[in-house]
This record gives sequence, structure tokens and C-alpha cells, in this order.
Amino acid sequence: MSGKIFLSTAYLPPAEYFARIKDASEVLVESEENYHKQSYRNRCYIMTAGGTQFLTVPVYMGSLHKTRIRDIRIDYSKRWQTIHSRALRTAYNSSPYFLYYSEALDKIILKDHKYLLDLNMALLSEILNILKIRAEPVYTTEYLPVSSIEGDYRYSIDPKKESRYVQREYFQVFNSLHGYVTGLSIIDLIFNIGPEAVKYL
Repeated sequence: MSGKIFLSTAYLPPAEYFARIKDASEVLVESEENYHKQSYRNRCYIMTAGGTQFLTVPVYMGSLHKTRIRDIRIDYSKRWQTIHSRALRTAYNSSPYFLYYSEALDKIILKDHKYLLDLNMALLSEILNILKIRAEPVYTTEYLPVSSIEGDYRYSIDPKKESRYVQREYFQVFNSLHGYVTGLSIIDLIFNIGPEAVKYL
């Protein structure tokens, strides 16, 4: 068991995110930073028959000023919920545990959350429940600079950075087409492995 950790908010993030939570005594999710584009904050990666695909939650970015992550609102002018729901079904409908977990996750995705933080926290809570990880993440109340705190994973778990986390291999639906692929959303692990998923973190 490690101590306190800091994470960015994330939309269906990869297994590493949950591996850090699993071993932590306290989990703080950053709510005071400025929004970062093209990150796990509003993007996840899934595996399809055609290869890796990313799903993005569209957000309002503000105008000329930087916007704090807690103020980032979801843009419902685009049909992203339907797109994500269908993409997950197409990609994972044949996975062993899709029917066990998809309904609860789909219900959260299809609900109109005003803020990105709210959507991400709802999904995080449900996934922790699925994994049976007893953790109660809370939001930060002030922004602490990078490298000023221990257990800081806010910017190291990032799709644009190579991860040092070693993912234990597991069965994936499209292994025969693409081989084993790392860095996918935690839902890839959950839908394929089910109750055993936490043992692969």
C-alpha cells in the first residue's frame, strides 16, 4: 500500500490509472489545473476490428483565456454519446463480459452530465465498484505545482508519453488480428477478463 496519490481526471483511462489507485491509501483527482488538450481527460482508446480507435468527449473550451478543468462543460451539440455507445458495442459485443458491465457504463455515458469532471467521476466510481477496489477519490482544492508533491501521476499518465507501467498480458478480442495491445481503456480489460480484471493491475 502506497500513500497519497494525485491523478488527473480521466475518461475511461487505461489500466495504469487504476493500478495506481489500487495501491494508494488516498486518491486526489485534480480539479484546479487548466484544461489539457488531447489527453485522457476527455479521451480513451479502445480496440476494434480495424485497430486502435480513440473516443473523445467534445467540450467547450472557453474563448481566449485558459479554463480550469472543473469549469469544462461537455458539448452536446455533437452526437458523441450515441457514437461512443455504438462504438463500444461494436468493439466489445463479442467479449466474454460485455453483457455483464455494459449497461451500467452505458447508462452513465448516456446521461447528460453538465461538466466533464462529473462524467469522469461517475464512470470512475462505477469502474472501481466493478474492480472491487475500495477507494474514495476526492477532488483537490488547490493547484500544486508539478514536482512539488510525491505520488504525482497527473501528467505522467498521458497518451503522448511512453509509460513505464508494465501491463500483464490478458486475452483481447482482436488478438488474432492485432496481437496484444497496451494502453487501452480499462474497459478493454474489464470486458475481456471480468471479475479477474483487478488481478491484472
